[in-house]
Amino acid sequence: MTTSQQTQTPALPIEEKTVADYLRDNPEFFQNNASLLATLQIPHAVGPAISLVEHQVKVLRDQNSQLKRKLMDLVHVARDNNRLNERMHQLTLGLIKAHSLEDLLDTLRENLLGEFKADTVIMRVAGMSEVQTRECGVDAYDPDASELQHFETFLKGSRPQCGRFKAEQLQYLFGDQAQAIESVALIPLGHHCKHGLLAIGSQEASRFHPGMGTLFLTHLGELMDLLLGEHVETPATAG
Repeated sequence: MTTSQQTQTPALPIEEKTVADYLRDNPEFFQNNASLLATLQIPHAVGPAISLVEHQVKVLRDQNSQLKRKLMDLVHVARDNNRLNERMHQLTLGLIKAHSLEDLLDTLRENLLGEFKADTVIMRVAGMSEVQTRECGVDAYDPDASELQHFETFLKGSRPQCGRFKAEQLQYLFGDQAQAIESVALIPLGHHCKHGLLAIGSQEASRFHPGMGTLFLTHLGELMDLLLGEHVETPATAG
């Protein structure tokens, strides 16, 4: 048997990784082989195959569309933040200008219901007499109330909490309105709720959720804590 008649060992196929590594390390390959670039065909999931150039153009167009969508999302977020900052600024000015406890609490409630589109606003304030709570349209806050056992995490953290609340929590916060409330933003008024708490209720389940930012709520709670200290004497500050 001659050498030409001998069965030749087939060459091993080049691994895809080797090809990919080579092309990545030699970006000028297709520039030096422009004719090859135009003739390569890329299988397409639907429809006929397309050339490599067409495929690259499509990929770039898709990436451009994604970047445009992300940019528009950022623009919308920036606009929403600007509007929120302006409303917060106006609310702050209104609260500072309040000359009485009743005026202070009315201003807060009216702004949250009007400018911030809350469905329900409930305040439980410590250190107020029965007459004061009735005149101001708020509820009394008793730090020793048995219902507060349902808010252990909230009280320990002293940070705003947002999301869906349990039935017993909603009942304590909203009373007869509890069944209509689907999501809540709960704000401590002072460290460990020294001056009480503020509950903002919504009939939309997605309005307040655990993943939302709480910087605005934190600032509002701190501001109200400071202003309430000028009008209400709590057990912690009495004497």
